[in-house]
Amino acid sequence: MRLRPAALLTGSLLLASCGLQKDIDVALPNYPAQLVVESYLENNRLPRVSVTESVPYLSAPDAELPKGVKVILTMPNGRRDTLAYAPAVNPNTNKGYTHTGRTRITARPGDTFRLEVYDTQGRRVTASATMPATVPLDNVEYKFNDLSGAQRKAYVLASFRDPAATVDFYRYQVHKRSVATDPEVEYTVEDRLSNGQPLSLGTSYQFSPNDTIFVTMYHLDRPYFQFLQSVDDARNANGNPFAQPSAIRSTVEGGIGIFTILNYQRQRIILK
Repeated sequence: MRLRPAALLTGSLLLASCGLQKDIDVALPNYPAQLVVESYLENNRLPRVSVTESVPYLSAPDAELPKGVKVILTMPNGRRDTLAYAPAVNPNTNKGYTHTGRTRITARPGDTFRLEVYDTQGRRVTASATMPATVPLDNVEYKFNDLSGAQRKAYVLASFRDPAATVDFYRYQVHKRSVATDPEVEYTVEDRLSNGQPLSLGTSYQFSPNDTIFVTMYHLDRPYFQFLQSVDDARNANGNPFAQPSAIRSTVEGGIGIFTILNYQRQRIILK
């Protein structure tokens, strides 16, 4: 016998009214705390590293600062620099960090840096990253629609040529007023279908006259691209009963986190 939708709905209501709901306590596994490392190196900037500690899933979202952590950054020439413990917030990016170097680094495309983090509990995290090649922005432009008043909006378009000899990954961001705020537009792409071709990354009609915007195009290495994708997948799966659970794809070994070297092109424009 095939039940019609009305019959199915009636049956569901009857079951719900019978008090068949039962609360079940699920015992979550007790995972040991891991070191969580986050570091984005930039040319001619002080190296900064954030080291925190993982907490259980249902714990309060407060970052734990482990004690007795030592951070060593190895430069491309083999020089080792022990970073000082000095927790603070970078006002340019609004990101917090726990350790900082004393001198600015020099990073060129092809340079490889290595990171070592360890503490008094015997935990040790290692990572290495190579600076991607520079991909210049050929043009950044904007165009307003034909509407007037509050409905007059502009889109922004950044154009560049993708290198033909490599598999490449990009991150496109558009900030309004400051890069320390969350971006108005952000997404990642790869050149699988457009290798060696001119590329344009853009927005919808969403910016107003006299807006000051910062257009940034990052050239990523594959591990960082995969890390960003896994973070997006985890966010989308969190609280969604129809999504598959997604784990963060760290670029470090022995813990959780990201270590990479940023190479990006940025332009500031005022929409007139």
